[in-house]
Order: sequence, then structure tokens, then C-alpha cells
Amino acid sequence: MATLSPTAAATGFLNWAHTVFSRLNARFEDESAGEILPWAIETFGAGLSIGTSFGSSGIVLMDMALHLEPDLDIFYIDTGFFFAETEELIERLQDRYRRGFRRVASALTADQVAQDGPELYRGNPDLCCYLRKVEPLREALAGRTAWVTALRRDQSATRAQTPVIAWNERYNVVKLAPLVNWTEVEIWQYIHSHDLPYNELHDKGYPSIGCWPCTQPVHAGEDLRAGRWSGLAKTECGLHL
Repeated sequence: MATLSPTAAATGFLNWAHTVFSRLNARFEDESAGEILPWAIETFGAGLSIGTSFGSSGIVLMDMALHLEPDLDIFYIDTGFFFAETEELIERLQDRYRRGFRRVASALTADQVAQDGPELYRGNPDLCCYLRKVEPLREALAGRTAWVTALRRDQSATRAQTPVIAWNERYNVVKLAPLVNWTEVEIWQYIHSHDLPYNELHDKGYPSIGCWPCTQPVHAGEDLRAGRWSGLAKTECGLHL
């Protein structure tokens, strides 16, 4: 019996995956998050995880999902550079939902910090993000089959083509973005109508909040993520590239 070479098998899988996810995208493109999330929870069960950085979209996604499945796995990556307001928000949310969220931290060693210096984000922000975000995500998604994110197409030019559902080769999981077609206005309408806690920095000109060394407020009319790595060509941490 003939067998496929590893290269041929990989190519065959990618072709199959492309076809499957193209069809799923066509199916879900015009569906609401209220229809996509139940499908994802039923389809992937305990293999489903929501990753959040506790931004406004993440709060909405979390609230919608927890109303469907209160025990759903929700994780966040602690970079060690959270704003105090972000730390406070995590506590408020855990109190609201009467549960904890899975904290995943960087595996940075003291030797690495000593070698690269405590302010690696100044000299090499890409490496800093890789060590503190991209690599920890591998641990966060270990053993999982699906990763749900709060990505939206209106957040930046780099996210304008975000699919509703895709196969993520780096982490070998299905990646979903149920809020991909939502707007900033719709996000805040949901937050206020459901009286949800949110990061106080949003009221101070921070539409997108990451690590404190690399996040600044934005000016009126600027891109929602203009305050991230301001002054640099960098626009993404790498998690979604």
C-alpha cells in the first residue's frame, strides 16, 4: 500500500484545511457572535479556550461566553508589565463572575533578564513581546483545540482582513474571532447596557491597552491602536501575526 511522504501529507492537510475553513468562514461571515459562540462551545467543548488581555472587546467576549458556559477556560498572559488599572480590573471581574482566570506567565529566567537587561522593550521590543507574550501563548494553548480571541477588523489596518475562523499553524489550534465584525461603538453599547466593569484607562484616552512601557493615549481621529509602540514601525505584539 502506497504511503504519502511527510511533505505530501502536510501539503494535503493544508489543502484540506484551506477548503474547510474557507467554507466555515463563508458560513459564519454574516452570523452574529451570539450564534458563533454557541457553535464553538458545542463543537470544541473542553478544548476551547478564550484568551484575553482585558480590553473592552475582551470584556464583551468574556461576558457573552460565560453566560453560555460559566466554567469555560479563560486565560490571560501576564507579561509582568500590567498597568495597575489592569490588575484592579482583573480582581473586579473575578469578583463579578465568582471565579478565577488562568494566569500564564513568561518563563523568563533571571539569567535572561540579566543578559538582555530589565528594559528590553526599549532596545528590542519585538524580542520582548516574543519572550513575554508569543512564547507563553504556546503554554496557554497546550492541549487545546480552539482559541477564541476578541479581534475586530476596525481596530487597525493589520486586522482589517481577520477571518472569523482559521487554522493557526503556529499553535496547531482553530482560531476564532466572533466579534470580528463589531465596531467600537457596538462594544461600548454592550458594556454600558450590561453594566460591565472595564479598564479605567479607557476613559483617559487609551482605546487599546497593553504593557505600560509601550502604551500611550491616542489623539482624536487616530487609529485605535496608535498608542501601542508609539513612534515605532511596530504595530502588533506578534500573537496574531
